[in-house]
Formats: sequence, structure tokens, C-alpha cells
Amino acid sequence: MKFFPLFFLFVLFTSCSSGDDMEILNNEMENGENMSIFKKGDFVSDAHITTGNASVNDQKTVLTFTNFMTDDGPKLLVYLSTDKNSTDFVNLGDLKGLSGNYEYNIPSNTDLDKYHVVSIWCVDFLVSFGHADLK
Repeated sequence: MKFFPLFFLFVLFTSCSSGDDMEILNNEMENGENMSIFKKGDFVSDAHITTGNASVNDQKTVLTFTNFMTDDGPKLLVYLSTDKNSTDFVNLGDLKGLSGNYEYNIPSNTDLDKYHVVSIWCVDFLVSFGHADLK
């Protein structure tokens, strides 16, 4: 009889953890984390150390940064550009954070064959902190 409470706790915790795993899997699927990728690339440092991955979903509507990291700077924007110097670009908005996973909406009708470089652009100093070539 002494083992019954321990057995009960074991069963309780075991059943809860499998439910939690299923909830995490459902959340990933709802958030599109298991969706197919159209293009992807790794960040390369330019003016500042920048690391992580960039990818575009197969619907060509969302740019996702994973394991992203860069330095802080004044007015950092995310560009989809034709080259790492951002000669011609589509502005996706302010950089959402310096470290982590982030998503940016891609405007409809953006030609991702033309705008294939993701750039972390510093407006004040006109330099790229880092870029990723989407392939």
C-alpha cells in the first residue's frame, strides 16, 4: 500500500507530459512552423557580427529569422534587396529584436527572384550589419 501514492503520482506526471508534448506540436503546426520552405539562407556578418537563418515560406508571405543574433545600432531595418548594398530594396520594417526568432510579412507581389538578399540595414550609417542570400 505504501507504493500506491508513488505509482499514482508517476501515472499523473507521465500522462500530463505527453499531453504537453501534443499541445506544443499542435501550436507549432498552427503557427506554420512545419510549413514548407520556398527559399532559405544563412546570415553572414558585414559591419557587425550577425548570425542565424532566414527563410521564406512556400506561400511567399512570411520571412522568418531563426536563431538570429546581431549587435544593437541606431535605426535598424529589415530589407529584401537585390544585393548586399541594398541598391534596390523592399522595406519590411524595423528589426524586431537583436536575438531570437522573428517573422516579417512580405508584401504581395514581391519578386523573390529579384529581391533575394535579406539585409539588416543601418539607416544612420548606410551599412549592412549582416545579410543572408536566399536560395
